[in-house]
Amino acid sequence: MLLPGLLAQAQTKKKSRSGGSGGGSSYGTGIGLRGGGYSSGLTIKHFLSGKNGVAIEGLVTTEYQAHGARLTLLGEKHKAISGAKGLQFYYGAGFHVGSYQGRYYFEDARYYRGHKNAYYLTSYGYRNDNANYIAFGADLILGLEYKLEDLPFVVGIDYKPFFEVFNGYTGFYNDAALSLRYTF
Repeated sequence: MLLPGLLAQAQTKKKSRSGGSGGGSSYGTGIGLRGGGYSSGLTIKHFLSGKNGVAIEGLVTTEYQAHGARLTLLGEKHKAISGAKGLQFYYGAGFHVGSYQGRYYFEDARYYRGHKNAYYLTSYGYRNDNANYIAFGADLILGLEYKLEDLPFVVGIDYKPFFEVFNGYTGFYNDAALSLRYTF
C-alpha cells in the first residue's frame, strides 16, 4: 500500500527538480567514484534546498604518489548550459586535510671553497623516509557534469588545483578527474 504513494512522491520531486535554464539541478544527491591523475576515491555531492544551484561536495581520496589519504570539502555553484539539457558548468572552492606516509626527495648539500666562490657538491642522493605527515590546504574546482536523461547517473569532469602545507613544506598541485555518481 505504501509503494504507490512513495512512487508518486518520487515522481513529484523529480518534476520539481527539473534543470531548465536556471541554476537548479535535476537531482538532489549523488554518490559515486572519482578517478583522477593525482588522486582517486569516493565523491558525495548534495544540492542545498532551493533552485540556486549551490551544492556541497565531499571527497575521500587516496594519493598514489604520497601513500596517503585526504578528506576534501567543497562548496560549488552550478549553472545550467542553455541549449544542452542535463549539462551543467560548475565552480567552487574549499579545503582539505590529509595524512601521507613517507617522502621521496632529492637531497644535495653545497658549500663554497676557494677564492672564486665556486660551488662544490659535497653530498647528494635520493632519500626516502617513512614518517607520517599531516597535510592541509585550500582547493579550487572547475567542471562540467551531465545528468543522463533516463538513467540515475551523472558523469562529470573537473579540474581541481590545490595548495598544500605539510611538515613545513608548501606546494601547489594540479588534479583533474572523471566522476560517475548514482543520483537520488
